[in-house]
Amino acid sequence: MATSEMLDRLFETITERKNADPESSYTAKLYSKGTAKIAQKVGEEGVELALAAVQKNRDEVISESADLFYHMFVLWSDAGVDPQEIYAKLAEREGLSGLTEKASRKE
Repeated sequence: MATSEMLDRLFETITERKNADPESSYTAKLYSKGTAKIAQKVGEEGVELALAAVQKNRDEVISESADLFYHMFVLWSDAGVDPQEIYAKLAEREGLSGLTEKASRKE
């Protein structure tokens, strides 16, 4: 199975759980706590991933990366953002120097 298909399925599952019972679904519980809590979790997972990288703990880098993907997808769904929009933005940037792309952004 292609990785993109697996990620798309994960996003669909996360979105479907928006209206699930928060007592039976961690995803629904996150949604019920609101955008600020979801954003906080994305931040926490990003920091945990960075710390694992600094510690050169490969297994934790893998685990925390998976956690970050999951929480980022919850945030996207909460914000009404479809992964295809993110993929399109990445495609726009493909082949551009990171410095050139960053300089082109309006501040």
